[in-house]
Amino acid sequence: MTNMVPAWVNGKLQPVEKIEVHKRALRHKAISVFIMAGTETLLQKRALKKYHCPGLWANAVCTHPFWNELPEVCAHRRVNEELGVDSTLPLIYRNQVEYRADVGGDLTEHELVDIFVLKIEQKSNLELKPNRDEVMEIRWIDIGLLNAEIKAEPKNFTPWLKIYLRDHFNQILSF
Repeated sequence: MTNMVPAWVNGKLQPVEKIEVHKRALRHKAISVFIMAGTETLLQKRALKKYHCPGLWANAVCTHPFWNELPEVCAHRRVNEELGVDSTLPLIYRNQVEYRADVGGDLTEHELVDIFVLKIEQKSNLELKPNRDEVMEIRWIDIGLLNAEIKAEPKNFTPWLKIYLRDHFNQILSF
C-alpha cells in the first residue's frame, strides 16, 4: 500500500510517498501525541520492523497524516491504531514545532509537527492494547526521570523525543 503524506516540493505542498519523503529529506507534516497522567508520560518502544528508529523509545504516538487528513483526525486515528486507545478521548492541541534529524539509513525527518496532549486522571483508567506491528513495548515514566534517562542513555531514544524535551518542553507540557 502506498502511503502518501503531505510534503513540500519546490515550495508547494503535495502528496509524496512516505519513504521518498525521508530519502529526499523533504519538509513534511506530522503529528505527535503525548499521553500524560500527572507528571508521568506514556512511552512506546517502536517495533523492530519499523524502517527507521526501530527499537527506540518515543512519545506515545508519532506519525504522518495522510494527504488531505486533518492533524486532529490523524492524531485520534493513530492513538487508536497504535495503542488501542479510545479515539473519542479529548486531545489538547499544544503547538506546532519544526525539527530536522538524521534517523539513520540515509533517512531524514524534517517535520512540521502538530503536537497534541491527552491528559488522564489515572493511568489505570486508560485501556491500552498496543498494536504489535507498531509498538513492541510501552511504559509510563515521570518526565523528570525521563530527562535523566535520556541524558544517561541517549541512544535508546528517538531523535524527535530528545528534541521535543530539550527544545520545546514548555510549549508542549507546561499547563
